[in-house]
Amino acid sequence: MKTRCEWCLKDELYKNYHDEVWGVPVYDDKELFEYINLEGAQAGLSWYTVLKKMPNYKKAFSNWDPQKIAKYTDKDLERLRADEGIIRNRLKINATITNAQAYLSLKKEISLSDFLWNYVDGTPIINKFKTLSEIPAETELSKQISKDLKKRGFKFVGPTIVYAFMQAVGMVDDHVTTCWKRVE
Repeated sequence: MKTRCEWCLKDELYKNYHDEVWGVPVYDDKELFEYINLEGAQAGLSWYTVLKKMPNYKKAFSNWDPQKIAKYTDKDLERLRADEGIIRNRLKINATITNAQAYLSLKKEISLSDFLWNYVDGTPIINKFKTLSEIPAETELSKQISKDLKKRGFKFVGPTIVYAFMQAVGMVDDHVTTCWKRVE
């Protein structure tokens, strides 16, 4: 039996996410765009809530195509607000549209991947926490990235959301030292 980080022991969905996704470096712009928006949708809720809805989000938000999302109309907003398969918070839905526009603006200068991964010199930060309680909710780096994303027009990217995003996309490896996924 594998020893895992204790936060993921709820069920197989959570274990699979932990084993296959969380902490694995992501460099693909579209996938990074997806995760930054999903982390924003999670604000005030559990990640498990979002995890269960991920396939619905992909369908509802045009397979996470920023070009399409950036052009959403009031009719699209109505459709999304009525979609029980996603979190129907108006501010979070609007933030995703705004983030698509900010993403497209950023891409004129630099890829989202390069923008984000430059903060860690392209290499994950590997922490050596022994217990879940040692893992911070935010760091000075997540505060800086949050500030810089906000300057570029992104929404729902506070320091705690950004740190959770960094963990999800492998910019930070916070698997506890006893976890089988521990990178040495």
